Amino acid sequence: MNQTQIADTHVAETERLGVMVQIGLLAGPFMSMLDSSVVNVALPDMAKALHSSLATVQWVASAYLLALGMALTGTAYLAKRFGTKQIYLLSLIGFTVSSVLCAVAPSIWTLIGARVVQGVFGAPLVPLAMNMLLGKGSVGNQMSAAAGLILFLAPAVGPSLGGVLVHVAGWSTIFLVNVPVGILAIMGIQRLPGTFAHQESGKAHFDAPGFILLSIGLAGLSYGASKGPQSGWFFSSVWPYWTVGVMLIAAYAVWASRREDPMIDMTLLQKPQQVLALTLAALVSVVTFAVVLLVPAFMQEIQGRSEVVAGMTLLPQGLITGIGAVLGNRLPSRWGVRRTVVFGMVLLTLSTVGLLTVTATTPPLLMALILCGRGFAIGLVIQPLLNGIIKSLPEAKVPDGNTLFNVVERICGTLGIALIVTLYQVREHVRIQQALGSMVVPDSLVRQSPPIDGSRFPVSVQHHLADAATSGFHDVIWLVAGMSALGVVLALILRNESPSTHETRSSSGPG
Repeated sequence: MNQTQIADTHVAETERLGVMVQIGLLAGPFMSMLDSSVVNVALPDMAKALHSSLATVQWVASAYLLALGMALTGTAYLAKRFGTKQIYLLSLIGFTVSSVLCAVAPSIWTLIGARVVQGVFGAPLVPLAMNMLLGKGSVGNQMSAAAGLILFLAPAVGPSLGGVLVHVAGWSTIFLVNVPVGILAIMGIQRLPGTFAHQESGKAHFDAPGFILLSIGLAGLSYGASKGPQSGWFFSSVWPYWTVGVMLIAAYAVWASRREDPMIDMTLLQKPQQVLALTLAALVSVVTFAVVLLVPAFMQEIQGRSEVVAGMTLLPQGLITGIGAVLGNRLPSRWGVRRTVVFGMVLLTLSTVGLLTVTATTPPLLMALILCGRGFAIGLVIQPLLNGIIKSLPEAKVPDGNTLFNVVERICGTLGIALIVTLYQVREHVRIQQALGSMVVPDSLVRQSPPIDGSRFPVSVQHHLADAATSGFHDVIWLVAGMSALGVVLALILRNESPSTHETRSSSGPG
């Protein structure tokens, strides 16, 4: 078959992709990311229903995140050994079944065990969907702008959605909602043409020492970083986890550099342009999701908005991110990757600076408009970067590339976002203490441990405290804007290649 026939066959296959296939590709990542945050608001109800302490029921959230981090390590091996579509389908089935087990769990420890199983099956869903969206066949070019809404907002709207479901129908519904979505995804992914998924080679070798080092390292780092903002980074029950996690991940990097067939191929980091694109993508991830976490917290704690209002404020951003991603796919063919990413980073920086205009009385609509500017910029930046990282790889290395991207994003996102949240808590407390120092209030109120309960103060004082807390929010926004500005500088170093250049290089093999 000549090149023209191959191209014609490929076009014919891409035209057959329908709504069910798109649901199959997007529902997996959506459910996996949603379940990282949706349970948080249901923990008190779970504790009451299952006759457990709140300290124990916290493991319903932690167990999922730890299992997710550990199982992520084996994704590339499974895709190469058994095939991307097959493992993705198995993961969808396992995730859907384990969601049912979570919903009907008769005891707290049964629920925690079911969450571990759910995390194990949820881990491959994001990188394997990326394999099919960004790898051979470019399925992502056909995905609608709604993909941005689904994938970008899953972790952000989780608490709001969880609050509504728990209020209306009880805590078990936060798991049962996965069942119809999972069934549709299972039906849809079976219609995906095999040419869009990496096929099994049967030759992949399981790197047991590497798996142990990286999986335990990711689990330790995730747990330590999740507890750092709550308990203190150097508290005796926190620092050993993130310290050991960092050490084990560093040990894996050394191990992988000396092994011919490691769990995740680190030689992908030997090309400066790929390292630069990966660094930029991780930086954008931190800048993005730090604000996604901070804005709802600010709206609920300082502005007194409900979780539903905070979640609805984030919704338009997701749709605009999808539109930006569509343009992010098309503009590089005209402008080149560097110009597109630089434009997106400049827009991201300016729209982040726009958050400095937010006050304790800013209406949700105005905040949504500012966030839409950020969403559009994020779509412009992430899509060309992902294409640059993944499409420049030989087909056999695509599973490694996607898993490596997810591992790096998890490491940088876990640490970066947790540190920014910690800084927000510190700056908010410092600003409030400074405001209280200039007012006459009882010492018992001034000496409260953070977070300070503003409702105990007179109304006139509460307004000053809200302004002080807003200043703390602005302090952190300045940091995030500075990180985004650093991204502009890094983007200027990118080569101004078009997608066709990547395709030519990848088709000719590793270079």
